[in-house]
Amino acid sequence: MANVKFKIRKGDEVIVLTGKDKGKSGEITEMLTSKNRAVVQGINMVKRHTKQTQTSEGGIISKEASVHVSNLALKDPKTGKATKAGYKMNKDGTKTRISRSSGEAI
Repeated sequence: MANVKFKIRKGDEVIVLTGKDKGKSGEITEMLTSKNRAVVQGINMVKRHTKQTQTSEGGIISKEASVHVSNLALKDPKTGKATKAGYKMNKDGTKTRISRSSGEAI
């Protein structure tokens, strides 16, 4: 599978566009680039039945499952709504990500 470059990264604040958590927002804790998926804090919670081990207790544990990146959008720092990411070249030659709707740096 080809390496795909995403405009959202670990640590970004995102909004869920579709699914059972539509409209909720959270921070990306993990990017699974090979599967085009991301794990978002507090989104897509699932219950897992785990066996007891020496280090962890068994039982039913709630944890976040991954969400496909097509169902996520960056949260605009100015308005708090979903936005696309763009790039802007600075005068010193560095590239920064900006919000397409407001022009604010992300």
